[in-house]
Amino acid sequence: MAPTKPIRLSVPKSANDPLFLRSASFIGTAFTLADFSKRVPHPMLVITANTRQANDLAEALAVFDCPADIFPDWEVLPYDRFSPHQDLISDRLARLWHLPRTQNGITLIAAPTVLQRLAPPSFVTGHGFLLKAGDTLDREAYRQQLTDAGYLAVSQVAQPGEFALRGGLIDVFPMGMSQPVRIDLFDDEIETLRLFDPQTQRSTEPVEEITLLPAREFPLNEEGIAMFRRNWRNRFEGDPTRSPIYKQISDGLIPAGIETYLPLFFEHTATLFEYLPKDALLFTLPGIDQALGDFIEDTIARFTQRAGDVSHPILRPDELYQTAEQYQQQIKSWPRLITLDATDPAMPQAIVLPHQPLPPLNDPTTGLAQRGETELLGLTAFAETFAGRILVTAESPGRREALAEQLQKAGHPTPVFERFDDWLGSEARLGLLVSPIEHGAIIHLPDATVALVTETDLFAERVAQRRKSSARTRDADALINNLNELAEGAPVVHETYGVGRFGGLVTLEMNGLTQEFLIVYYAGDDKLYVPVSSLELISRYTGGSEETAPLHRLGSGQWEKARKRAAEQVRDVAAELLDIHARRAAKRGQALPTPEEEYARFANYFAFETTPDQQLAIDSVLADMARAQPMDRVVCGDVGFGKTEVAMRAAFVAVMNGKQVAVLVPTTLLAEQHLRNFRDRFAGWPVRIEGLSRMSNAKQTTEVLADVASGQVDIVIGTHKLLSDHLDFKELGLVIIDEEQRFGVRHKEQLKRLRAEVDLLTLTATPIPRTLNMALSGIRDLSIIATPPRERLSVKTLILRWDDAQIREAVQRELKRGGQVYFLHNEVRTIERMAKQLADLIPEARIAVAHGQLSERGLEQIMADFYHQRFNVLLSTTIIESGIDVPTANTILINRADKFGLAQLHQLRGRVGRSHHRAYAYLITPEPAQMTPDAVKRLDALAALEELGVGFTLATHDLEIRGAGELLGDGQSGQMHEVGYTLYMDLLDRAVKALKSGKQPDLAGPLERQTSEVDLGLPALIPADFVADVHTRLILYKRLANCADQTEIDRMKVELIDRFGLLPDATQTLIETHRLRLLARGIGIKKIECASGGARLVFSEKAAIDPVKLVKLIQTEPNRYRLTADTIKVTRAENEPAWDDLTARNQVIHQLIKQLVAK
Repeated sequence: MAPTKPIRLSVPKSANDPLFLRSASFIGTAFTLADFSKRVPHPMLVITANTRQANDLAEALAVFDCPADIFPDWEVLPYDRFSPHQDLISDRLARLWHLPRTQNGITLIAAPTVLQRLAPPSFVTGHGFLLKAGDTLDREAYRQQLTDAGYLAVSQVAQPGEFALRGGLIDVFPMGMSQPVRIDLFDDEIETLRLFDPQTQRSTEPVEEITLLPAREFPLNEEGIAMFRRNWRNRFEGDPTRSPIYKQISDGLIPAGIETYLPLFFEHTATLFEYLPKDALLFTLPGIDQALGDFIEDTIARFTQRAGDVSHPILRPDELYQTAEQYQQQIKSWPRLITLDATDPAMPQAIVLPHQPLPPLNDPTTGLAQRGETELLGLTAFAETFAGRILVTAESPGRREALAEQLQKAGHPTPVFERFDDWLGSEARLGLLVSPIEHGAIIHLPDATVALVTETDLFAERVAQRRKSSARTRDADALINNLNELAEGAPVVHETYGVGRFGGLVTLEMNGLTQEFLIVYYAGDDKLYVPVSSLELISRYTGGSEETAPLHRLGSGQWEKARKRAAEQVRDVAAELLDIHARRAAKRGQALPTPEEEYARFANYFAFETTPDQQLAIDSVLADMARAQPMDRVVCGDVGFGKTEVAMRAAFVAVMNGKQVAVLVPTTLLAEQHLRNFRDRFAGWPVRIEGLSRMSNAKQTTEVLADVASGQVDIVIGTHKLLSDHLDFKELGLVIIDEEQRFGVRHKEQLKRLRAEVDLLTLTATPIPRTLNMALSGIRDLSIIATPPRERLSVKTLILRWDDAQIREAVQRELKRGGQVYFLHNEVRTIERMAKQLADLIPEARIAVAHGQLSERGLEQIMADFYHQRFNVLLSTTIIESGIDVPTANTILINRADKFGLAQLHQLRGRVGRSHHRAYAYLITPEPAQMTPDAVKRLDALAALEELGVGFTLATHDLEIRGAGELLGDGQSGQMHEVGYTLYMDLLDRAVKALKSGKQPDLAGPLERQTSEVDLGLPALIPADFVADVHTRLILYKRLANCADQTEIDRMKVELIDRFGLLPDATQTLIETHRLRLLARGIGIKKIECASGGARLVFSEKAAIDPVKLVKLIQTEPNRYRLTADTIKVTRAENEPAWDDLTARNQVIHQLIKQLVAK
């Protein structure tokens, strides 16, 4: 029986006198721990049974305003041949650095993680060093220091543990920091230290100092390698050179899974206890002994299984981990508070903590669907008999609003509080708070007795909380047109000469000038050298596989014929597109302006700061809605990247304008999730939101249909039921479609009717090629959200054949870290047989089966149970493709992955990786010989694209693999294949623009681009000693060539200086060349040339030159200016200084153009 009086715990007198505590509830333990930590000036290490318990405790402590750090596990199994993610290593090293310096606060760690043998503290402190502005820094010595600390030299830093040296700039991504740092040197003095964005490479803010920690948990310098080799030879028998691990380390390489050999890098290893400050306290939770026993048993089993591999000999478990006895001996050296379960008979003298479980408050027959009808009878009865104060916790803001309404009806008006302490300091007996805790308790405080009551306590079930995400701006055209992924041998298109193969960059001397060229190989071993200043004429070939891409012959006429055929088709397509566009533009919809004040309040309620691309998507949608023409916009972004928030803001604007909103989703499960999410987000606003799906019974459906028709429902969310002829809207203003590609042809035709009448917003993770084609041709507008939520790691994708040991290992890896697993088997006929096979293979797994032939209610219950971790492996068909978010599910195995399309595989892979944990996707396939070449290519493309936000890029890969279909037809386009998708779309874009302005595109010169050639007679390139990486140079050249105006060139110049330092003369000349090229193109000048003694301009037929000014100029100074046909030449006067540098030549050209151009 719990005491009714509060207990103030004191610090244990010594390590020999631990305090034993008996706890009746998890949340009560968290409260006791939070209270104790705030009162005592000691750092605390809290050991939990597993990682999930550590995460739950961190959440519970946060309720009581007591933040806690978690020391992360490697998240790989013992003896794995995977290495932990670099972000986890970074986090661990930061904790190891700060732990000895900690004066108070809580660090949480799972018991199996405590057993790990670590690098000694002398390694972390000895390889860490401080840098401050004003310090002297020897560049070469610093390079060696970074290399010795395990940092990797790269051309562009992207993740912790990397550095790049460029002249007077050093970029480094220190371990333990969330952003990399740019060190700007003046001679050998650090002038500034600035944080910068690894994606854009642009500086963000200055910092005074940084601590550089080692990049790994072991040394890879000469001494470390020598120690490893010596220990290896002493430890393992046989020839060490037979092991690839030994050879790679000897060569200074880092093989995957090297952490398994960490002890070999040191004379002696350490344990976490050796990092603790001397005055630290330990606090342990129940279940640790069992968890340690299971972990050690599994580790021994894995050791036994792998011990015979001669090429990969492994260390004994006791060399990698402490034994249970060693752990017990270690903790006895520290003052401890040991928590026991209330039912544990041990230690009868244990202090019973002053909290107790709540009495039953719910009716177990009442579930989620009946929440709105519950009269809270259990809570009412409890409140009448309980003398203390009651705090009810809701799982989300939406649930908080619903509970407040129910409490009001039940006669309990309840104020809402933001923090536990706010409620505690108030006079309110009853309070409402948003909190993630699952079960409440009665807690006796010094001044009061309080009851924490959760939704689970009230309703016996929990609901999924809305995933919140924020999202880096990506230009849709740039993702297609840039040369980021261009490898030598890849097909490229030159607008004038046709399809060839990329041959790399080469630097050549021409007329005494150093220039860089891109090589393109054509049929018959012909070679074309393209100046880097003309890369606007080069694009990647897409629209078919690389193997089937044409290879044209220079001078053969093939290319001209192909372009002519494509141009003819393009004009027909453009005319049809314009007809659709005209019908849309002529349709007078209703403009829906944004209500500034209300919208600002709604936007501020969003819990995260929107990132640039997410904000751009929102702004674009709101601008579309404010126009009278119907909106038709596609928002593309990976699963969980914040598309839903864009949709919610659009819905808010529509409703505030008196319009109704329909949200159409492909599955019932997704409809239920969206319904919860929308109600959460609109909590506190007078907006009625209803659902319509197969989960709705006949009575509910009839009521909702009637209320929609009468205008009483503002937002209706559902499946294809929304397309029913029985559904009439009073004032429909906006339709939101989630994952349009999952609807059938008939449903899409019904959507097409809607499209011409109301605003349409489509959300998709991977647009199907047809959607992509339409978006890129400007008929449907496209917004891309490509930034992952903070701390979210990309999904590691592996392709494997069926192997029992590997399948078991993959599932175990996830279960060991407290996670859950999706196993996708897309054949209902054999799914039960597969369930038995998995149960035999992994007996410790709790497996449930889900497929489309189950009843809707049964399926919903399975998904709800999976979300609440009542089982940990979900064996299912593709029904999970658009399922609810399960942040703890971070491994997916896809059986016969070769049978899926790329877009579908990407969507399925998006089911995992919803949290900050490293996620794994295993694509199980037969032997390559049994798969089609396209299937092999699809799988390779997916495995290569581990980067987050790649959904859009994947769709372009799908275009390449399957071949792009005709824009407005179902057949394949031969013309698109001949000229390439990118150029075809470019021709189409120009044809549309020409037709829009009332012009007919000229067939004789099929849609030629207006280009201008500029030669200033000076080297114009990015020198290799300025930007060493060839790949980076190519991308920079292409980006400069693609600049559409002077502002973009200004931005590029700022970025180049920021990333690489002051521009060399040749790069400055390159930038000015592009400035003049844009200027010349706008005026109609085909060519500009300038040397030390003269210059000339060649005009096109329609050049914007004032003939009066031209004649006057020549008449005034006939010796200086001379006109021949389409060219004007200017000659330097004898007494004039030579035009030897960029400034002089630039001035001559600008002055001449100024004198000639009509104003």
